[in-house]
Amino acid sequence: MPTDNQNVCEEQVYSSIFSAHSKTIFNYIFYKFGNEEKANDAVQEAFVKLWENCAKVTPEKAKSFLYTVANNLYLNVIKAEKVRLKYADKTLKTTHESPEFLMEENQFKEKLDKALNDLPDNQRTTFLLNRIDGKKYVEIAEMEGVSVKAIEKRMHLALKRLRERIDGI
Repeated sequence: MPTDNQNVCEEQVYSSIFSAHSKTIFNYIFYKFGNEEKANDAVQEAFVKLWENCAKVTPEKAKSFLYTVANNLYLNVIKAEKVRLKYADKTLKTTHESPEFLMEENQFKEKLDKALNDLPDNQRTTFLLNRIDGKKYVEIAEMEGVSVKAIEKRMHLALKRLRERIDGI
């Protein structure tokens, strides 16, 4: 990781920041957009803005800068359109399960997708960052710019809503 006396304008420092944070920022924005292309665009744009402002942003502030820029891009997009989270199962599963089991599994997945889509954006994002990416509450709080208590509350509310909407969780 870069040290304090390094400059973000140095290609090696910039590259190390990109390597350290691009995937997590992508996931963070993907969970908000539900769209890989938009998430990629937001990450690219955030890193372009970091490069354009490299003389003003210190290495220790770069991560925060990137999350803020990417999140602001997200907020600008949702003003123009309603966001729906979509999951695409990109791999064809070959199983030896019964048709009844597969039908029940698909119905459960549809219920889960609908329940996740119905969560407020902040609860859905918190839930997915924690359960899918394995992010700790402290990390999510830093990404979102809120307290750990706020993240705990969001997670509690998300789990409560999901339990209410889905039998068997």
